[in-house]
Amino acid sequence: MAREIERKFLLKNSEWKKLAHKQTRFAQGYLNDISDKSAKSSVRVRIEGEKANMNIKSLEIGLSRDEYEYDIPLEEGKKILETLAVGPVIEKIRYLVKVDTHIWEIDEFFGDNQGLVVAEVEMNNELEEFEIPNWAGREVTEEVRFYNINLSKYPFNCWTEDEKK
Repeated sequence: MAREIERKFLLKNSEWKKLAHKQTRFAQGYLNDISDKSAKSSVRVRIEGEKANMNIKSLEIGLSRDEYEYDIPLEEGKKILETLAVGPVIEKIRYLVKVDTHIWEIDEFFGDNQGLVVAEVEMNNELEEFEIPNWAGREVTEEVRFYNINLSKYPFNCWTEDEKK
């Protein structure tokens, strides 16, 4: 078992884009309905470039969550997204940007979440200090509407202007 520890930020501008050293197209869909009060995890399938995986995350809010990830055959991943995903499939490009000793993952969303750009930085522990670049804006780590599973149920293009701030 792995423990994912990350913080999420909105972006002030697109200065980060010129610093990106890698980009990968993603499509991901969720296989369970988290509105079920007995749900303890989210289960998703993700196509990441030419690879596919299944991921299970505990439904905890905040900096850290349990996470399990398993490679699956690409064709099976595509079929699962086409036939079993609950809600719309999330489409995005993930850019990697190195800042000091950390790699920031910046997700630029498309489809039903067009216009949303979120940056995440993974940490080794919850107290770890790291440099926050000048293009990173407001932290949204504790705001569940920015979690991908919630974006699949209530996409960004359905939000009011106040919710988008």
